[in-house]
Amino acid sequence: MEIERSRYLQELIDRKHNGLIKVVTGARRAGKSYLLFRIFVKHLKDSGVNEDHIIRISLDERKMEAYRSPDILLEHLESQIQDEQMHYILLDEIQMADDFESVLNSLNHRENVDVYVTGSNSRLLSKDVITEFRGRGDEIHLYPLSFREFMSAYEGDRYRGWEEYRLYGGLPFILSRKTGQQKTEYLTNLFRETYLKDIIERHGIRNDAELFRLVEVLSSSVGSLTNPKRIADTFRTVTGSSISQNTIKSYIDALEDAFLIKGAERYDVKGRRYIGSPRKYYFEDIGIRNALLNFRQTEENHVMENIIFNELRVRGYQVDVGVVETYEKDAEGAYSRKHLEIDFVAGQGSKRYYIQSAFALPDDEKIRQGVRPLLSVHDSFKKIVVTRDYVFLRRDNDGIVTMGILDFLLNENSLEL
Repeated sequence: MEIERSRYLQELIDRKHNGLIKVVTGARRAGKSYLLFRIFVKHLKDSGVNEDHIIRISLDERKMEAYRSPDILLEHLESQIQDEQMHYILLDEIQMADDFESVLNSLNHRENVDVYVTGSNSRLLSKDVITEFRGRGDEIHLYPLSFREFMSAYEGDRYRGWEEYRLYGGLPFILSRKTGQQKTEYLTNLFRETYLKDIIERHGIRNDAELFRLVEVLSSSVGSLTNPKRIADTFRTVTGSSISQNTIKSYIDALEDAFLIKGAERYDVKGRRYIGSPRKYYFEDIGIRNALLNFRQTEENHVMENIIFNELRVRGYQVDVGVVETYEKDAEGAYSRKHLEIDFVAGQGSKRYYIQSAFALPDDEKIRQGVRPLLSVHDSFKKIVVTRDYVFLRRDNDGIVTMGILDFLLNENSLEL
């Protein structure tokens, strides 16, 4: 089974020989090792690199345990460098080596060495790259499979594929599980035995029950505005817990560090400024989110919104929640201030898109509700409604584009249509 991950391969290719340590980060089991050891190695060989100039070590394998010593690892790697031609060093699960920072920085001084590593959450996180490698790190963040990548290996049509994807998400191993029970057990065990333990170990969390409860609360409120105070109030009301706002915030930070969730800030479109708390939180893999709730709350509208958010991030956009302030006149002629919400403001350089996730548009009233926030933005950036309905792409008299979710996801250039 071959899974297309061409976007990330191109990111690695674009960074070859740039003098930096290439660090592939991402959630556990998202496919970092597959990307580096299968897809990238194939590219190197196809480019004419000899096998003996590609040095690979998986530090999580028992037979490689000796190489977790920094001195032994560095000595071994240097012994493999045979001549002045470029050598490619690929190290998987680098955080399992002691003092790995000094090993990588030592290698990086050599002109004929190009270093690539993967690391999971317990020590090597996105925000650590700069400090761990003293400014010599270059991060490639790998997400779980997008729907387009998922369908490149899925045996079935795109409609059945969507039903599978929205329930079980995009972790690659899901594609090899045959039954719903197998998929559910895999996701549940992965969270409890890997993600949760990593977070607890890294951050020294003592009350794992509170942490688990917080993840459940965030799972239930996908697409809803929240903040540590509201969550702490929920804990007090529902469980009688006296957990503090600061503890809630530290737990949320830990979950974001582990690439389990991602917060979206509110952005005042007309004022061109960030508003701050409250925020929305989305799961990097929707399957993990659903499994945490025992597949009880899988309303397709919330799931679809989460998947759109992830897709925009995969495409390299900064994604915020838009807020538009308007003044509306009531039946008595008095004006009042309203705040309308645009699901996503996606920005990349000078490009910007306003995107609404509208599960269904069965009639004119629903259409008006869906586009109302977009019509309140008076600039020339493109405005898009993504719906669950299977519709042909259309553009109305106001220039607003409506497209179906599958067309949006399967065409990586769909925002340009």
